[in-house]
Amino acid sequence: MHKLMAANTILEHELSELRLLVERQTGMVLDCPNGKLAAHVADYIEAQDLGSSAALLERLRSQDQDPANWSSLLDGLVNSSTGFYRHPGALNALARQVVPQLCARKSVDGPGPLRIWSAGCSTGEEAYSIAMAVCDGLNQAGSAPANVTTPSSNGNGASNAKAARSGGIADNAGNSGGVKPAFSLHIVGSDLLPRKIEAADRGVYPQSALEGLPPASIRNYFSKISSPSGLCADGDTERPSKNGPVAAQNSRISSTHLLVKPRLRSLVTFNCMNLARPGYIGRFDVIFCMDVLPHFSRAQRIALLERLHLYLEPGGYLFLSQTEKLVSSNLNFRSETFDGYTFHRKPLAASAAYGR
Repeated sequence: MHKLMAANTILEHELSELRLLVERQTGMVLDCPNGKLAAHVADYIEAQDLGSSAALLERLRSQDQDPANWSSLLDGLVNSSTGFYRHPGALNALARQVVPQLCARKSVDGPGPLRIWSAGCSTGEEAYSIAMAVCDGLNQAGSAPANVTTPSSNGNGASNAKAARSGGIADNAGNSGGVKPAFSLHIVGSDLLPRKIEAADRGVYPQSALEGLPPASIRNYFSKISSPSGLCADGDTERPSKNGPVAAQNSRISSTHLLVKPRLRSLVTFNCMNLARPGYIGRFDVIFCMDVLPHFSRAQRIALLERLHLYLEPGGYLFLSQTEKLVSSNLNFRSETFDGYTFHRKPLAASAAYGR
């Protein structure tokens, strides 16, 4: 009853201003019905002990210095589908077409890391899928990047134990292919919501989340573990039970979970990032921005694509889902297709106005 009364006190013009503030600060358009938004805002006001929607709006108008409140407000409101190998066509093109081209170029230009960004990575499935696809593709080609311990090297990734978790650049790592690697692999995953980044960083997933993966990939890149204590099935911290400690113990997960193995985990770094106001994290050879643009307004889509173009190395590649189109004709991209999947390449001589 209290929640219903609080929701009814949120006026329509306040919801309109909230939508506008969210778009300005995060780029995202909240297209949910007013009733759902009002109920969510009422919960947030109560949880934050703000007292009124007017107090919430006053806080959000001055959020330039504290983006954390934006993420906590949007948590649970922005629906993002995720999963392992959700875009198999993109990963196939990455492993069989793009990475070999980039490796050949780097072998000519000189050693340097192969950097890939998963922008909007949610709970990490996409970033880990990229890592698996690249490793599998290179293993099939008979080589591996310098910081990758291949499944045939050992059973637990021990030879890669010294690889730094924040970047995965190893000085001397095993390479079962016998080919001297010319680069190392570094994948960055970013998302707006800290809770999702924390889940990605843990690298623990229920067995049901991996049902679509080949058994060989599961064996190579994941280890079975007992149920992670204190976690609910959705990855949230376990909540106290109203019926006491016995009920709380019975509420814990009983299903098997799998942990990303160190040799794969060491290749990926996760960071919180607002794509509408991203911090500069360097240039990338490949950027995945899948199913993100539909959440943005047209103006914010154009601005985001311009930033992604800027962050790509000359000759770098942008991957979007097949339902997403380049909305800015000013950007210098060349569309390419591999095995039915279309992606976009920044020319080697791209205009300096867009970050050569």
